[in-house]
Amino acid sequence: MAAPPDVAGPRMVLLLSVLALTLLGLVMIYSASSISAITEDIGQASYLFDQIKFVAVGVPAAIVLWKFIPYRVWSGPAVWVIWGIAVVLLLMTAAMGLSENGAQRWLRLGPISLQPSEFVKIAIVLVAARLFSELRANILDMRGFIVQVIIFIVIPTGFLFGSQSDLGTTAIIALGVIGVMWFGEVPIRTILAVIGVMILFAMAATIFSTYRSNRFLYLDPWNDGENGFGNGYQIIHSYYAFSEGGLFGVGLGNSHEKYLWLPESETDFIFAIIGEELGFVGAFSIILVFLAILWAGVRLARSASDDFGAMVAGSLTIMLVFQAFLNIGCVIGVFPTTGKPLPFISSGGSSLIASYMMVGIILSVSEDVRGRDVYERRRDNLEIVRPTGNKGSRRR
Repeated sequence: MAAPPDVAGPRMVLLLSVLALTLLGLVMIYSASSISAITEDIGQASYLFDQIKFVAVGVPAAIVLWKFIPYRVWSGPAVWVIWGIAVVLLLMTAAMGLSENGAQRWLRLGPISLQPSEFVKIAIVLVAARLFSELRANILDMRGFIVQVIIFIVIPTGFLFGSQSDLGTTAIIALGVIGVMWFGEVPIRTILAVIGVMILFAMAATIFSTYRSNRFLYLDPWNDGENGFGNGYQIIHSYYAFSEGGLFGVGLGNSHEKYLWLPESETDFIFAIIGEELGFVGAFSIILVFLAILWAGVRLARSASDDFGAMVAGSLTIMLVFQAFLNIGCVIGVFPTTGKPLPFISSGGSSLIASYMMVGIILSVSEDVRGRDVYERRRDNLEIVRPTGNKGSRRR
């Protein structure tokens, strides 16, 4: 069956955007990592081949989630299975995880190394969508809802933050939950109150942590106590990359900063290499593609046949695009460095596979569209109270 006209367009935009970012990511990973790979004596295209393997895993995973697993599965018991696996992986990471750059965020299971937090954020947002949909359907009363939110959302997110010192992923999860609330039509005052609490938490987490407060050197990286050769070194060379790139760039493969000047040039700071080689035009084009993903995802969410689908598609879209702009903001010096990769472009398996999974779930929502707009869904949620023999009984 052909997709309805209001879904076919956004779906195609989403697919083409992800394809474009993936192909560009493969090209830029090869360019940005080639010198590092040669220095490590592992073959010039080693990082590229690894990324192709991750694409070969992530794309089929997205297709399965899109075509073979209806999104309503996540409103049933399956979501608790996913949540349980995510929590177990978090606990295993805290107990036996690998440390890198001062953070214990990676877990090795046999030959596989993964970053569980990338998958935890999906599980928590799916649980949030289920809880809010049950609250709207009066399956949960307010007290039960608050208790479950604390148990299944706040505690795991807090544990992730405390055990992995990962404010970036915590912020991404928080925005995902805000997305659930927004598409679930929670009153704006409640949403603003939650945002206020989150901002206060982020401020406290930064002020009372030397590790994080030191990152505010990005505001003046040359004044890092070592004349730009200390904590300000990475962001300074990111600036150099953009300044060299100018409007049209120095040309694909001609980056100077990738010659071991800019750390993490193929992962967290690959956007700087893009700015250097492809210039402002290339970098801004990537921003436009992520805005296209945002438009497409929101359109698909608005076209969902029920509130649960709208909350799932909308929140995952917001979470995916927010991570992209968080990465870009860090690279251009708008935010302090968080270590979050650029979706579909940065080198790394866990983030790439998780991003494909989110796209697959968003597309699965578009598979079940019945042409109902938001107002029709609101009418479906109205309760009709009829007088019966039992005082206070109600029917939908």
